[in-house]
Amino acid sequence: MIDLRSVWSDFWSNLASVTNTITIIDFIDVAVVAFIIYKLVGLVRETRAMQLVKGIAAIFAVYFVSNMIGMITLSYLIQNVLQVGLFAIVVLFQPELRRALEQMGRTKISFMDKLTGADNEEQIRQRKRQIVDVVCESSEYLSKRKIGALMVIEREIRLGDIIKTGTVINSDPSVELICNIFFPNSPLHDGAMILRGGKLHAAGCFLPLSGNTEIGRELGTRHRAALGMSEESDAVVVVVSEETGAISVAMDSRLQRGLSAQNLRKLLEAKLGLKVVHEEPPQKSGLGKVKR
Repeated sequence: MIDLRSVWSDFWSNLASVTNTITIIDFIDVAVVAFIIYKLVGLVRETRAMQLVKGIAAIFAVYFVSNMIGMITLSYLIQNVLQVGLFAIVVLFQPELRRALEQMGRTKISFMDKLTGADNEEQIRQRKRQIVDVVCESSEYLSKRKIGALMVIEREIRLGDIIKTGTVINSDPSVELICNIFFPNSPLHDGAMILRGGKLHAAGCFLPLSGNTEIGRELGTRHRAALGMSEESDAVVVVVSEETGAISVAMDSRLQRGLSAQNLRKLLEAKLGLKVVHEEPPQKSGLGKVKR
């Protein structure tokens, strides 16, 4: 029979011996690992991967307990499963790993921008302001007439692979052009518009649909595509429902619904760095009660 008192005594003795050898480097080491874990949890939260993380955590907990109380067979079995499972984790978490690497590669101002004489901060700010004005005015116009629309504002992650699926326009932004593109039965109305560098860069583009299984069935294709785009990039996606006229914004793998034109403007200004404001809660929020 296992002597639990002896097991706990050995555990505390080992813990005390380890504590006596801790240095400042160990604290830094633990802090770095904790930060990495925190960022990884932030990446997988609200996604399917979170369920996988919970399952893996449960397996590790069982392994720790079985190893501590001397269940040799179970410990051996879990240990071998975990060794093989490392390869499976890379496959299962491929989208999240891709997002992590993309976020690590993001920079506010690149070295090449400095060498090539990129536009100064004020010019960039003016273009962002113009995009916000045009998107908000177009969204309000389309919303009142219940005309569906899907507009993607590219940020730091480039969307070249998405642009290739549509038609390049590369035009100055205007409310008239946006409304004409999304007018029913127009050639490019049934796709997404990509806004890049202050231009209406492309239209009729196909976006990846969200694979989140917790999304309600009532959610339409446009909103699923907007969520999918926000899951795979840092883009801000504006959606106008053709059934209800409701304005929604997808960003950072979340969907905010029921926005007024004023709240939409505040949200875009804050997200694009035009104004530091506290985001007001939308009239409605969530994932599962929006129709196309």
